[in-house]
Amino acid sequence: MHKPAWRPLLPPDRLIQSSSRARLPARARTLNLAFITDELPAPGRAGHLAYNHALISHWRAQGHHITLFLTRPRLNRLIVPRPDISVLGPRLFSIGKHLIAAEPRTIANLIRRTLPRRPGTTPNRATLGAPITIRQAHWIATRLPALNPDAVIIDTIFRAPLLDHPALHGKKSILIAHDLFHRRHAALSLAGLSLRPESLTRADETSLLNKASSIVAIQPDEAALIATMCPDRHVITVPMPATAIPRVPGTLRDLSSLVFLGSASLPNLDGLRWFLEAIWPRLHARRPDLRLDLVGDCGLSLSPLPRGVHRHGRVPDLAPLLHRASLAIAPLRAGSGLKIKLLDYARHGLTTIASPAALEGLAADPASPFIQATTPHDFIRAILTNLATPPSDLRALAYITNHYGPAHIFAPLDALLTEP
Repeated sequence: MHKPAWRPLLPPDRLIQSSSRARLPARARTLNLAFITDELPAPGRAGHLAYNHALISHWRAQGHHITLFLTRPRLNRLIVPRPDISVLGPRLFSIGKHLIAAEPRTIANLIRRTLPRRPGTTPNRATLGAPITIRQAHWIATRLPALNPDAVIIDTIFRAPLLDHPALHGKKSILIAHDLFHRRHAALSLAGLSLRPESLTRADETSLLNKASSIVAIQPDEAALIATMCPDRHVITVPMPATAIPRVPGTLRDLSSLVFLGSASLPNLDGLRWFLEAIWPRLHARRPDLRLDLVGDCGLSLSPLPRGVHRHGRVPDLAPLLHRASLAIAPLRAGSGLKIKLLDYARHGLTTIASPAALEGLAADPASPFIQATTPHDFIRAILTNLATPPSDLRALAYITNHYGPAHIFAPLDALLTEP
């Protein structure tokens, strides 16, 4: 039996494998959709990739046909298993059951990842997004007429210039915003980081958003702001869907275990550095038995790690680690969008001690499983208090069921796709 297509935590190698045999209701119309992005959607690697995976899996479960266009093949390896979906892109080749990227920048990035990093150093620069080039846009646009899609789905503002091509005039287009990048750009610039693109203003983002006929925000506060930026566009909110994954009976939480889940993005690394420098030494002095598990690429990018902190890298199944921990932490100091890691924590029954920046965009609920902490003292007090009196899993699981169940999450997007 297939796992539900909307669950974001399938093993990373199972890319878009959800039900291609799904049956449509008798009166539903099969849609032909073109999804324009630059990475293979996949759960478990990064929030935006998990979100794209959830969207595509949902559409496939509805019986729609999806063609994935990669503007530049940012594969995590030179050769990857070919997913069960049509994938096209310049300098991307399909040989048997594998995809091969012949993009020079991809090869250079793979080589750079193999080079050792000096201990204690982390990158001070980040790419918020690589704008689509004229060549990439032309390559995709010349192939779209043969596909004749009912809608073109644009992954972030950085692919939006494709919509200027004459071949797309009059086509229904939906831009997945993922984030308000001008706000993220401003926050990271204030933190002293070097960014690509070097400049990104509200006016720049407004112009790019307006190229699409409809816009999808992943949290309501950003949807409201986008609506003021683009008053002539249809703006809807489609958060990340999630389903509760309660602990298997007999699985016990370790009352000395904390967990952090995340990629090696700069907001994650910045927040972790702050936690490990300003909070962890004082916390560990009070509770020498405490351990902090870092799950995902975040831990691989930090070295050396203090005593009690352990890196796990990417894991095929988060449940064992998240069901063992007693609390999660989210000490982010910058960033926007919806922090999908907090939904992952909650769907596994975890309470999270989180900074205000980490909580932006989450559904408001007095019974939410999130405890806000701003200062190092706040974090230490909240962690020690909740370890002494462990919260019930039921609060977190109910929050996920009430606010992020897939049935109502996808309804606005389904309506948008099927309306004339």
